[in-house]
Amino acid sequence: MTTFKIKSHAKLNLALSITGKSFQLHKIESIISFIDLYDLIYLKLINSKNHKVTFEGKFSKGIGKKNTVSNLLKLLDKKKFLSNKKFKIRIIKNIPQESGMGGGSINAASLINFFIVKKIIKIKNSELYKLTKMIGSDVILGIKPTDSILTSNGKIKRYKQKSKLYTLVVKPNFGCSTRYIFSKVKSFSNSKFNFPKPSMFNKKYLKKLDNDLEKIAFKKHPKLKNIKSFLSTIPNTIFVRMSGSGSAIVAYFQSKKACGVALKQFKQKFNSYWCIASKTI
Repeated sequence: MTTFKIKSHAKLNLALSITGKSFQLHKIESIISFIDLYDLIYLKLINSKNHKVTFEGKFSKGIGKKNTVSNLLKLLDKKKFLSNKKFKIRIIKNIPQESGMGGGSINAASLINFFIVKKIIKIKNSELYKLTKMIGSDVILGIKPTDSILTSNGKIKRYKQKSKLYTLVVKPNFGCSTRYIFSKVKSFSNSKFNFPKPSMFNKKYLKKLDNDLEKIAFKKHPKLKNIKSFLSTIPNTIFVRMSGSGSAIVAYFQSKKACGVALKQFKQKFNSYWCIASKTI
């Protein structure tokens, strides 16, 4: 049977604000891009009573039997979307865990996209939104991965034009617990993105913004603040920002050359930390 290969791209929060809280969930607004760092998903239809899901690669350690992909398949089976079809899914993990780049969530979203495109499942937008929420709050962002603005009322505005940014993504040898970081949120920001427009991807505008979760993450992990401070001193850096709840710190550049220079300088200073030069897609 045919084996399909799917690229599951890493998500970056160019800016992120916490604007309030309803019930147990925080209200988030964010400007989002995807980069050409991706997990690889190999998928094929199999003659079996059960799905078979395996993880390989540098960042596969510690992924349990219960994960975003297995949760997705369980939900699809329960709702009979797959018509009793079973799949063998092998995922090569190139996106670090606990990095704020949505690795597991975007894996699930990438599979949903595949099933929709191949007409394996047919689902209305309203039902799709409910399905993704049951798996994880970030999953909906990976449906049609492109430059997007998430408003505080939960709506997503997607843009066809691409922001052209080169990125140096740094992940120290520890992760950030999303649950812990959000548990420490005590204050909220005013909404800035409720009337989204393409100009919000302008580099000068992005430079003025923040990630509200940085202060909490930096207090818990001072090394993250040191990384940001160092990256900010590198010539031609437009801005430096943590993605999501961390622990990935990302420096943004206008040219590939400037990003390459930054990569060399960073490796000289922090040679034990994982880092990669990438670009928005």
